[in-house]
Amino acid sequence: MSDATVTTTKTTTMTTRKLYGRDLSEYDNMDVDELLSQLTPEELDILSREVDPDDSLLPPDQRTSYFCEKNATGPLDRKQLIEHINKIAMETPDRPELKPYVAGTVRGKKWIAPEKPLTKQEEEIRVDMGDEYESALSSATEEEIVDLAAILGFHSMMNQEQYHASLTGKAQVKGGWNGVAKGYVPKALPFEPPNMTDVEKSIKQLEEDDYNLTNLNLNNIHLSDQQFAAMFEALKTNTNLDTLLLCNTGLTDRSALLFAQALETNCALRTISLETNNVSAAILAVLFKAMLATKYIEEFRASNQRQQVLGNKTEMDITQLIEQNPTILRVGLHFEYNDARNRVATHLQRNLDRTRLRRMGRAPRNNMTITGKF
Repeated sequence: MSDATVTTTKTTTMTTRKLYGRDLSEYDNMDVDELLSQLTPEELDILSREVDPDDSLLPPDQRTSYFCEKNATGPLDRKQLIEHINKIAMETPDRPELKPYVAGTVRGKKWIAPEKPLTKQEEEIRVDMGDEYESALSSATEEEIVDLAAILGFHSMMNQEQYHASLTGKAQVKGGWNGVAKGYVPKALPFEPPNMTDVEKSIKQLEEDDYNLTNLNLNNIHLSDQQFAAMFEALKTNTNLDTLLLCNTGLTDRSALLFAQALETNCALRTISLETNNVSAAILAVLFKAMLATKYIEEFRASNQRQQVLGNKTEMDITQLIEQNPTILRVGLHFEYNDARNRVATHLQRNLDRTRLRRMGRAPRNNMTITGKF
């Protein structure tokens, strides 16, 4: 058959809706409100019991089909209701057991868990260590095996006291592999003495550029804004101070901006610690940028600020500034993103290698310049 065509005819049959044998199509154009108006109150009540309206605005007693015609017996007595429920529960007999309970016997089929196949890690692996090692381990005492486990780093095989006793060479505590970790009374350590540094005297020494003042420790001393301003103003011309520690001194953004201006002209500072203060992430970036003016800072620590999270943009800005600094060797700052941590760690390691080579006389100082864009 060359030019054969096949035609298909589709017949559509209309199915009529029926209820109890009656055709419902005649009710399609009827008005529901008109039908309801023809019902009596009794018929409306019966109809409302059969219909469950899906309306959350109605109270629950009007949405359920439960209907009680009994009169209320009085206010709710919760205690009496609970006693009545307990009484019914005690008086109701239990269902008879098909097989009576006997202590020590199993009723029905006992379930036994199927054996799990061993994984490759759980399979026993026999290693031939040689006659010399096998004889040494077979004749070793339990204390010697505990010491060997501590040396190999098997921490889970012993408690903490046994581990430290093995590392320090002390006698092993009793118990061996069955040793139980116990709680010990912590040793009372003396409190750290307060910082008795005279702030006003230190500021005066900075202003006079005293050559004896090379390390200034003001940790845990709350300084005022006037003291911060006088100190940072003196740092602009100071040529002897090498280390400045300002941890937990109440340093804020306003004073930190003055410190950034001092860093742009100071050529003596090598170590700075501003930990546990109230410096924001944006001002930390300003401090890192100020270090590029002289490029003398080797260590800068500013962790544990009020703003714990720096943010992605600020971390990337600080990372670029650190990569432009050829003298920074240690940075105490928490970076949330791996990219910033890796880039900073790589650059610090590069600076450490250059410092070591320069100390050995293998790297000229002019090769330390790193170009970058911020």
